[in-house]
Amino acid sequence: MSVAGQRLLLFSAAGAVRSADSLRRAAVRLGRLGFAVGIDEAATARLQRFAGDDDARLATLERVAAARPSVALATRGGYGMTRLLDRIDWKRIAKSVAAGTRWVGMSDMTSLQMGLLAHADGITWAGPLACDDFGRSAADGGVDEVTASCFVEAMSGALEAVGFRTESGFDGLEVRGTLWGGNLTVFNSLLATPHWPHVKGGILFFEDVNEHPYRVERNLLQLHQAGVLDAQKAIVLGAVSGYRKSPLDRGYSLASVVARVRAVTRTPLLTGLPFGHIATKVTLPVGARVRLLVDRRQAYIGWA
Repeated sequence: MSVAGQRLLLFSAAGAVRSADSLRRAAVRLGRLGFAVGIDEAATARLQRFAGDDDARLATLERVAAARPSVALATRGGYGMTRLLDRIDWKRIAKSVAAGTRWVGMSDMTSLQMGLLAHADGITWAGPLACDDFGRSAADGGVDEVTASCFVEAMSGALEAVGFRTESGFDGLEVRGTLWGGNLTVFNSLLATPHWPHVKGGILFFEDVNEHPYRVERNLLQLHQAGVLDAQKAIVLGAVSGYRKSPLDRGYSLASVVARVRAVTRTPLLTGLPFGHIATKVTLPVGARVRLLVDRRQAYIGWA
């Protein structure tokens, strides 16, 4: 299957694009992959740290939903979607999904993805961001080949599973459930709001950036104490990147966090998912029913 001719629209509904050059590079690279690339009229808007004021960014979402491109790819994350959640017309977003639009992104896009799952059971895609991935300069390594190929396969419909190497101790694990999650900090900010999906028996996946391991632990323990973790079939941890160690840690690390969370929840917690604020990332169908299978140390997440 091919993405040739698929309309792909780049939009900004959260943080402002840092560099117009990165947006142009992303458009060119995505075009070379076969997409018919368009850039939303307000993609480079800026107000403080945001891609325009709240009304403008809400109008962006409505405009993209009305355009119904094959792919709606966020330029970047940052912060800003939380401000819009109470005002988003979820039915309008859901209609665009039903018409074939695949909304793609990560980080702050977690808010939109979880909100749509909560309000309309809509499937979106956790994947790359236009500027942060396809807009990377040559000095920064350019776009990662695995990231690009996985994205293209997912958008063409050819991708049915992703694999990754995890820790020992989970050989033979096989569970099925709704795939949900995203950025851990953003995900937790939705807890006890109307935009929280009440998913039981699901497969949770997380990533985070610029969050010290103790903050990651605090967020995960909050989910445990709220009864979320024990209600799932599995938890899969992606990359936790960008934090700085503290002299106070004295051996406390991300591995300490994983050990602590495993000690308090009955739900299997796997590590190693190639997803997050890193160059190499997979593309995953959020809200879809998936199967998680572990063969020795090789894990697979598959969907029909």
